[in-house]
Amino acid sequence: MTEPAAPKAAAAGAGGASRQFLTFLMSGRLYALPAEEIAEVIRTPAVARVPQGPVSLMGVANLRGDVLPVASLHGLLGQPATGITAASRALVLAGAAPVAVAVDAVDALVSVAGDALDTDQALAAARPGERLLGAFRRGDGEGVARILDIRTLLADAFAQRARPAKRQPGPATAADAARSPGAGEHGKLITFEAAGQEYGLGLEAVREIIRAPEGLARLSHDEALVLGVAPYRETLLPMFALRGLLGLPQASWDPRQRVVVTTVAGLLVGLVVDRMRAITPIDPSRVEPTPPVLAARTGGETRIKALYRDADGRRLVSILDPKLLFREDVMQRLGQTHGATAGAPDAASASDDELKFLVFRLGDDEFALPIEVVDEVAQVPARITRLPKTPAFLEGVINLRGDVLPVIDQRRRFDMPAPETPAGRRLVVVRTERHRAGLIVDSVSQVLTSRADAIEEAPDLAGEATRLVQGVINLDDAGRIVLVLDPGELLSRAERRLLEQFERDAAEVPTAGTPPEAAG
Repeated sequence: MTEPAAPKAAAAGAGGASRQFLTFLMSGRLYALPAEEIAEVIRTPAVARVPQGPVSLMGVANLRGDVLPVASLHGLLGQPATGITAASRALVLAGAAPVAVAVDAVDALVSVAGDALDTDQALAAARPGERLLGAFRRGDGEGVARILDIRTLLADAFAQRARPAKRQPGPATAADAARSPGAGEHGKLITFEAAGQEYGLGLEAVREIIRAPEGLARLSHDEALVLGVAPYRETLLPMFALRGLLGLPQASWDPRQRVVVTTVAGLLVGLVVDRMRAITPIDPSRVEPTPPVLAARTGGETRIKALYRDADGRRLVSILDPKLLFREDVMQRLGQTHGATAGAPDAASASDDELKFLVFRLGDDEFALPIEVVDEVAQVPARITRLPKTPAFLEGVINLRGDVLPVIDQRRRFDMPAPETPAGRRLVVVRTERHRAGLIVDSVSQVLTSRADAIEEAPDLAGEATRLVQGVINLDDAGRIVLVLDPGELLSRAERRLLEQFERDAAEVPTAGTPPEAAG
């Protein structure tokens, strides 16, 4: 993240030759940096905060498609943080690995004669936390500007520990699955809602789930089900209303709407649904064929491939087959369109070099986990059994279909405050090499597909963040940054040892609880 500190002798310049400095304000004090060290000055950008990162790291931002770490100069100087104002700016430092430093306000670009630079007195007068190369007096009577040794400040704040080898985000290994309780026994169903009913597609049939665009280029006004087309990756995505395909009442646009991207007749299509519901492991023995009385009808029931009933019998999911959703004439048109758009990526060709991630939110920040380590997504259960003398990060345990499952509040794990409105939070059940646990998150927003070579390596951070953040998905077009977490590092080493002891103890004690219901 940082480069070696510049030699201090360089601050004095050579003889009387003048140098340019950019001056700026921090907590009412005047500081300066050599102009050649600054690549550009930008407005303080929106950042994706890095959990467990150093206090001086505000987060990472998107700078014209590149991932840019943003450090707070307040934090670097050991000062309390202040809010971002209209005058706040970020100084992007020059170098092979750019980093931005946020300051309160930019003052001026000034030229200073070499013999007007003072080194010894400035170093002697440095305040706690300051690292200075020198100082100079402003000729306009505005005081003394202190020249910061910004490289040393960054090196001190982001002192590197031994950095583990980064694994490419992707599928869990066969060994991981073998060690994970319950892994590999069932398939997975992604479910979503339309007109208050729950429908699902097999995970293998879903390329990804994305947010629905507010505006669509409408193709047809004579069919309510055809919403139009929207830009998608490097092609155009035809959009269909699932409500219309199933003969259900239409609804106006809602920000919770999602687009399920799937393949029909070799062509990518988007099914607009009311909202995403859950990711559910399914027992094949509980999948039933559509009853003949429904299959014989001419309405939306004919689009249903099968029904899934959970162990309690309270939840019924209608399983769809994308090919059954469209009438024969629409399928023919889709086939003709596919011929005209040959070369557009489809699910089959994308499987080898693209990865799927589950994206969830904590506050305003977005994180992702490889879909292969996610067993299911559900509502947070109403009952979580609290256990005494357990780590603070452990919310309690639940009984999930006969298995005792530890539940972790991910906000607490990341040292974040409790949410203002806990309603709508979700339970993401994940498995790692040795553990299976439920993570409480604020919401689950989408299933995202990304090319493996488009996942950028995380910035060179320090401490826990070095291990926790496995990569960065930079959605430049949407102005979003999603941090890919390493499933094996969601718990610290000390916490993993505590959890292992807890699991040994819990296996010997019957635990009360109720299984989670489907997310709603």
